[in-house]
Amino acid sequence: MQKTADFRLRKSFITIAIAMEVVLATLLIGLPSFAQVAPSGADKMNSASIPAAAVTTINMDWIDRTADPCTDFYRFACGNFAASHPIPPDQATMNVGLITRTKVSEQLSGILERAATKKEGQDSNKQKIGNYYEACMNTDAIEKAGLSPIQPLLKAIDALVKEPGGRQHLPELIGRLEREGLVVFFNYGSMADRDDARKQVANIDRGNLGLPDPGYYLRSEARDQEVRRKYVDHVARMLVLGGVDPTEAAQEARDVLAMETNLAQSALSEIERRKTANRHHMVTLAAFEASAPGLDFRAFLKAVHAGHVEILNESEPTYDQAMVRVLREASLGTLAAYLRYQLLTAYADELPKRFDDENFDFYLRTLRGQEQQAPRRRRCAKEVESALGEALAQVYIKQYFASANKAKTLELVQNVERAMDRDLDQIGWMSFATKERAREKLHAVTNKVGYPDRFRDYSALTVYRDTAAENLLRANEFEEDRDLSKIGKPTNRSEWFRTPTVVDAFYYMSTNDMYFPAAILQAPLYDATADDASNYGHIGSMIGHELTHAFDNQGKDFGPTGNLENWWTADDLKSYKERTQCLVDEYSAFVPVGDLHVDGRRTLGENTADNGGLVLSYLAYLEQERERGVDPEAKIDGFTGSQRFYLAFAQGWCENARPENITTQVLTDTHTPRKFRVNGSIVNQPAFAPAFSCKAGAPMAPVTSCRVW
Repeated sequence: MQKTADFRLRKSFITIAIAMEVVLATLLIGLPSFAQVAPSGADKMNSASIPAAAVTTINMDWIDRTADPCTDFYRFACGNFAASHPIPPDQATMNVGLITRTKVSEQLSGILERAATKKEGQDSNKQKIGNYYEACMNTDAIEKAGLSPIQPLLKAIDALVKEPGGRQHLPELIGRLEREGLVVFFNYGSMADRDDARKQVANIDRGNLGLPDPGYYLRSEARDQEVRRKYVDHVARMLVLGGVDPTEAAQEARDVLAMETNLAQSALSEIERRKTANRHHMVTLAAFEASAPGLDFRAFLKAVHAGHVEILNESEPTYDQAMVRVLREASLGTLAAYLRYQLLTAYADELPKRFDDENFDFYLRTLRGQEQQAPRRRRCAKEVESALGEALAQVYIKQYFASANKAKTLELVQNVERAMDRDLDQIGWMSFATKERAREKLHAVTNKVGYPDRFRDYSALTVYRDTAAENLLRANEFEEDRDLSKIGKPTNRSEWFRTPTVVDAFYYMSTNDMYFPAAILQAPLYDATADDASNYGHIGSMIGHELTHAFDNQGKDFGPTGNLENWWTADDLKSYKERTQCLVDEYSAFVPVGDLHVDGRRTLGENTADNGGLVLSYLAYLEQERERGVDPEAKIDGFTGSQRFYLAFAQGWCENARPENITTQVLTDTHTPRKFRVNGSIVNQPAFAPAFSCKAGAPMAPVTSCRVW
């Protein structure tokens, strides 16, 4: 389900994102001499030979032919998308990814509806996904149960205030709540050792705040003040729904905001967090305990069912010090109110409708502009996907994933990797020594396509048909046990960290892996029957994007085995930072909504990957056509191969979005809004201007542009 919008993630994924250094899409690549490979321009294109059966996945109806591609390429490629794709009231945006995701969601809902029907001979996994879905869909049972499923936890929170010595039991309660999926005050889990990625170590990081980013608590702009006001009202309403007197709830909500502001002031910003060294502080357990007076960390470890550890990584020591002061000095009433709210909002989907509606109203209507809830069946499918993702994926893959797509996609991936290998020789600003280390890392990348070779074992997870909240409690416990069991063991490099039914792609720095789940390998993003230009523009640019993440402003700090290490010469590192600063300046000038600028520092990794990945995919496309004897000047539907390549890339990002959603994205996300992802990349592509006969100095063909690799 949509747990308090996309930024309120379940503890298991927060742990993975921290531990595995998850990056969503991009790569930096060296630029060759395009004078040798770029097409000669649209004015010289012909209708040379092309496979007769080839079709393009470009949607001609989305193209705005009144727009000049050399002035605004996004408008040219996507100008008619919004008119034909209004935003559904149950969504905050409409885009190509969502179209695909909606299709997958409907397929998953169908699988689950069939599995929910009791049938003899169903295997254990099918029975579990069916039971989980049936319980989630049974809103009558959810209404009847009320708060009873989480009443023991609410009672334990109330005991902080009502029983003598409540504060001394706080570490135990935090551990108990984390075991149930609540990351309160701090987060404890496994991660690959940044000094030796072959093994897993314990990691402690900051916990959840109610607002999506620390900046919301600290900025003084009117829009942020309004969000804080609405947040306080929302917290108060949730507390009242949970049984607190309205007058007390109003004061408690204000106190929660003040306490969270205190914590936010000590938290690293997203920009600071992207410097991995800022989150690398290996300490002994004894040293950590000494730095956290009053925090009985061993009581927490016992409550969360964690084994004994001697060392751990402390991601944000400054935050931890502020957190310990809060636990020691804040009133018990404020601490209890914060915990009570976190519990109610985390389980809102599995509680009576009044909780679900209130949670939606703030996190999706206020922050995203979404007008109404998504259909329950889709939200329940997402809930099953979160709890039993690989069990559900096994059925999805059998029914909907063409096995041939796995081999064909892997071929595309390898072609893009080979393009980078060749292109490294063309980089003029990088020394031979650094190039060789980059090539070593490139050759060590592991490609995971479609689905894992071995699926997760859910035999220890019990799922019933009529207990939605209890199922979520057990699923959280199952995931917590699975995560904590890794500590002290070798890193399992065959493990998948996202389900195969996710419509996205990923790169993980700590394992040097790229992931291309089965659900993304379908039209329009990938079509085995389509022409090369379409596929390389769509999925190929995503492959290049993920590969470039291995060398972006975070990935560059990791070696071929996933260890945190500096493999750059001092001069090369200086040149790298100068070139990435060009991208920072370029993207910081974009204004997606109102007077709100893109933060070029926050989005640098994704922007680097967009730019480098597109160049890399184009080089792979040209080499593919050369090997097959296909002329990239040959036209389909009036466009040459090079033009179709760039159109396919742009149309992968067509979007119609609500202003509130764009605002929240700019303030919280590391990805630039889609229009500027397209145009921001296009202006830096040496082959684009020749493809569309753009004159030097045109908006999409500036005289000077940014180059990293």
